[in-house]
Amino acid sequence: MTEATTDETLTLATLRAGQRLRGLVPAQTVTLIAIDPIDAGLFEVFYRDDSGRSGARVITDADAARFEVVGDFDSAPAFDADPDEFRLAAEALRIKYAALYDPMVAVNSSDVDPLPHQIRAVYEELLPRIPLRFLLADDPGAGKTIMAGLYLKELILRSDCERAIIVAPGGLVEQWREELSSKFDLRFEVFGRQMVDDAQGRNVFAEHPFLIARMDQLSRSEDLIEQLGEVTWDVAVVDEAHRMSAHYSSWVGDVDETKRFKLGRLLAETAHNFLLMTATPHAGKEEDFQLFMSLLDRDRFEGQYRQGVHRTDTHGLMRRMVKEDLLT
Repeated sequence: MTEATTDETLTLATLRAGQRLRGLVPAQTVTLIAIDPIDAGLFEVFYRDDSGRSGARVITDADAARFEVVGDFDSAPAFDADPDEFRLAAEALRIKYAALYDPMVAVNSSDVDPLPHQIRAVYEELLPRIPLRFLLADDPGAGKTIMAGLYLKELILRSDCERAIIVAPGGLVEQWREELSSKFDLRFEVFGRQMVDDAQGRNVFAEHPFLIARMDQLSRSEDLIEQLGEVTWDVAVVDEAHRMSAHYSSWVGDVDETKRFKLGRLLAETAHNFLLMTATPHAGKEEDFQLFMSLLDRDRFEGQYRQGVHRTDTHGLMRRMVKEDLLT
C-alpha cells in the first residue's frame, strides 16, 4: 500500500511522536517515538523503523525541513499510555471471552476443588436449562453452596447475570456472603434496613444488583414485597427452600399459602433463572410436596394431589442424590 505524503514543511517545532517520516534514515520510512529538545535549534529524535529496530539522531531545523511526512500522522498511536491500565484492560477482555474457550471457566477461576457430583450438577443439570427452574435436593454435606456459587460465577463470567438475589434463613446469610467472597470472588451485599433508609423512597432492590437477603425479613414486610415485585432478577437462589411451604386447607382445594410461599411465588415470577435448594424437599405429605413444586412449574402441579389419580413427575425439575450416590 502506498503511503500518502503532505506538502507541509517541517520544523523542529512541528515534529511530534507518532509521525511517519521519510528522509530521517536513508531509503527508509520511520516512526518517531520521542523527541528530546537539547536547545532551541537542536533536537534529539528517537525513531523505530518498519522492522522494529530503534535508533536516535540529533537534528537541526535545516534537517527537519528536508524530511517528508508520510500518511495521516494524526492517527498514529503514541504508545504512551499507562502500561498497568493496558494490562488491566487486556485481562478484563480475556476474562470476558474466557467462557468461549473454557467451558468450565468458573471452576478454573475459583478457589474450590469441586467434586464430580458438584461439577455434574452445575454443568449437566443447571447451566443447560435456560431459563432455569430447578430444585437441588442433594443430601446434607453435598456442597450445594459450592454448586450455587459455581453456577452464579459461570453466568456472571458469560455476561448472563447482572442482577442476582440469594434468599436464605437469617442464620446463613453471613456464611453465604463469606463463601461467595472467599471462594468465588463474588461481592454480594447482605440486605439490611440501612439500605432501605439510604434509598430515601427509591426502590432499594433496583439500587443493589447483588444481594443476600433474609427470608423472613422479606416475607414479613409488605413494603419490601411490593418493592421486590417491581424489579427483575437474572438469578434468584433460595436456600432451605422447604420453608416456603403451603398446605391445602379444605377438601375442595383451598390453599393456605404462608408468607414464605408467597415470597417464593414472587421470586419465581420476577427471576429469569430460579434455583431452589434444600436437603429435605418432602415432609411426608405428597400434596404439600406438589404445592412446593408448583413454585417451579404451576401448570405441571396444578390442582390438589389425589392418590392413585395423579402421578408425581419431577423430571427436569429436580435432582436428589443421597450420600451413598454422591460421586467423590
